[in-house]
Amino acid sequence: MMKLTPKQSLSEEEIKTGLKLMIGDGLAAEAMTTLTGGAFLVAMALLMGASNFQIGLLASLPTFTNLFQLASIWLVRKFNNRRAVAVGCALLARVPLIAVGILPFLVSADHFVNALIVLLFVYYLFGSIAGPSWNSWIKDMVPEKTLGAYFSRRGSYTQTLNVVLSVVLALLVDYVKRHYPEAEADTYAILFIIGGTVGIMGAFILSRVQEPQSYLKKENILRLIRQPLQDRNFRKLLIFNSAWVFALNIATPFFTVFMLKSLHIQLSYIIGFTIVSQIFSIFTIRAWGMYADRYSNKTIIAIGAPLYILCLIAWCFVGIFTHQYANLILLVSIHIFTGISTAGINLSLTNIGLKLAPKEDAIVYLTCKNIITSIFSSLAPVLGGFLADYFTNRSLIVVATWSSPDVNKLFRLALFHEWNFLFLIAAILAFIAVELLLQVNEVGEVHKDQVVRIMRSNLRNNLKDHFLIGNMITWPKHVLTLIRKRTTRKRITHPHHHQPKTSLE
Repeated sequence: MMKLTPKQSLSEEEIKTGLKLMIGDGLAAEAMTTLTGGAFLVAMALLMGASNFQIGLLASLPTFTNLFQLASIWLVRKFNNRRAVAVGCALLARVPLIAVGILPFLVSADHFVNALIVLLFVYYLFGSIAGPSWNSWIKDMVPEKTLGAYFSRRGSYTQTLNVVLSVVLALLVDYVKRHYPEAEADTYAILFIIGGTVGIMGAFILSRVQEPQSYLKKENILRLIRQPLQDRNFRKLLIFNSAWVFALNIATPFFTVFMLKSLHIQLSYIIGFTIVSQIFSIFTIRAWGMYADRYSNKTIIAIGAPLYILCLIAWCFVGIFTHQYANLILLVSIHIFTGISTAGINLSLTNIGLKLAPKEDAIVYLTCKNIITSIFSSLAPVLGGFLADYFTNRSLIVVATWSSPDVNKLFRLALFHEWNFLFLIAAILAFIAVELLLQVNEVGEVHKDQVVRIMRSNLRNNLKDHFLIGNMITWPKHVLTLIRKRTTRKRITHPHHHQPKTSLE
């Protein structure tokens, strides 16, 4: 029987041991997620005949269930035991994954997707309830000044595991598809059973982490949840975060669908792209964490977000080349810079929420943040599914032609259809969201231009490890400078009619 009683205070040794165990739980959770989510989940759903709407619904479940995080506050307030809530809900969340693995042997393909949605709803529901308890618990364990360093280290370990496991699984699934296609569905089922089992083991590892005692105010839950909304600065963070996740989730769930159905790319290639992204994320996440601790999380987001928007725009041009290798090169490039940018963005979004939440009310603030953002991030993929269906029979082709006595050549500049429209819409909305970030205030904030200069200087001294970031983080500034120069030249070359020519000669 697990003893999950909190302690009044923890020794330094207990904190160090606990943080190591939380990395172990993170590795188990990452293995579980890799085995049962991402491209493998989408491929399994498509194999069983899932529609665009159902794919969007599956993508919305992880965030939609965050609406139920109020239950976490109620449980923590009632029992004053974050450890018991987190561990108990983690166990309840991971059992349905084993049930998904058994599902193909019990129901027909016609009913499989609906049953899958129900079971994954239960999985994400209890995972969402566990989340705020875990967040509040770990906030008390990790010193604020090392938040970036700890989570970047934890993230680098989990992403490395993701890369290795993804390679093995991709090769396995492709081998089965080529030699035993009738066993493909069974292969996915086995992955879910293994994933659920590993996840349960992770919950037992988490149960060994000691918890410092905390007490939540005995107030009405709705009154508690209004408290963060009355905090002007935290409210601005909520507005930015909600707009950002809404923009991204319109498109991101459909990247894999686009590559599988429209480009007919093998699953092993898709996993390979993901691995490329993860590798570059691993290479850069510790640097992002160091700069986030030294300067500010807001600054890191302001640097990484424009780079990610550029990646979204680049998705609109995937598929326009007649040679498949050209499309593959573009996809590799997109995934490289997606990995670099999201490493900093995701780390900083987590840390800025932890930083702006008062210690005594952290669970309330973080739960409020998760609930508000979940509304937008769960609506986005459902809307994306509807839009993908709407644009299925619609397309926009932008071409350029070259005519000469010897050559007549037509160049496709852009091809928008179905999912490409989603990528363009997401890029526009993400650009608008970044403007909202300017309203958020963070203690210790340093202007991004100054941080960029420091980063470029540091990276030039260590090109071997970080040669890719140095130029890319300043692309928005280069573009703006170029536009300003061109505008200045035009004014000089074409002065306004009422200005005397002698003034410019």
